[in-house]
Amino acid sequence: MEKYEKLEKVGEGTYGKVYKAQDKATGQLVALKKTRLEMDEEGIPPTALREVSILQLLAKSIYIVRLLCVEHVQKNGKPILYLVFEFLETDLKKFIDTYRRGPNARPLPGNMIQSFMYQLCKGVAHCHSHGVLHRDLKPQNLLVDNEKGILKIADLGLGRTFTLPVKCYTHEIVTLWYRAPEVLLGITHYSTGVDMWSVGCIFAEMVRRQALFPGDSELQQLLHIFRLLGTPTEKQWPGVTTLRDWHEYPQWKPQDLARAVPTLESDGIDLLARMLQFNPAERISAKEAMEHPYFDSLDKSQF
Repeated sequence: MEKYEKLEKVGEGTYGKVYKAQDKATGQLVALKKTRLEMDEEGIPPTALREVSILQLLAKSIYIVRLLCVEHVQKNGKPILYLVFEFLETDLKKFIDTYRRGPNARPLPGNMIQSFMYQLCKGVAHCHSHGVLHRDLKPQNLLVDNEKGILKIADLGLGRTFTLPVKCYTHEIVTLWYRAPEVLLGITHYSTGVDMWSVGCIFAEMVRRQALFPGDSELQQLLHIFRLLGTPTEKQWPGVTTLRDWHEYPQWKPQDLARAVPTLESDGIDLLARMLQFNPAERISAKEAMEHPYFDSLDKSQF
């Protein structure tokens, strides 16, 4: 690790500390992600190695944060793995905040939302085509290259091996705002639809500049969703009432989605509605989303 000079701690991710650092030889800025490994006698757990190889495979897409290398160090006889990623200055949450607060408060330009959404769908489609679910997509995990107008997915591939904790390192609660209803209801086998639900929530948040479903507990989260989209029925979502955490909920009628995203035009509302389908089997896939009429006016050749 002597190759890098740590400049500052930029955060505590779901899985460990993250530092902004500089490669002393090249001057390149990097993000060092320190992962605590529960080591066995054999050395690095095979699950961690598998995740790293998945990250290296996926990082060939420009819409996924690049894993540059992996450093394995011993500290007090304990092994630590550092993942070295390209460094990006800001994430989508901070980016949206600059439009929400202060003298420059204004909506995000429609063509910017469209471009970011297309890139997000492209990145998610890339993961799904390699059989990888992200499972924790949220604005904090999407990094923005401001100058180039590029959006990149981060914190990826750790979702499966390091099971998602309920609390982060700093005892900060992991946000539930982007979590799909089937996950909140305790489904055991989930699929690519969990990521597409999150993509829908992120889409609405870019338009609204605030979260669509800001619940502070699993129950509150579900109630936020049901109040807007209606309480799901067996007809709409076969098997929903047999899920582990299903209870009898108040019977709400679906609201008009357009009221939640008043500035979004009809094609955008249609795409959002397809992402926020209750039945995961009916949710639009990332690949299908890229063909949706909402993106017709976008110059796709640039991607």
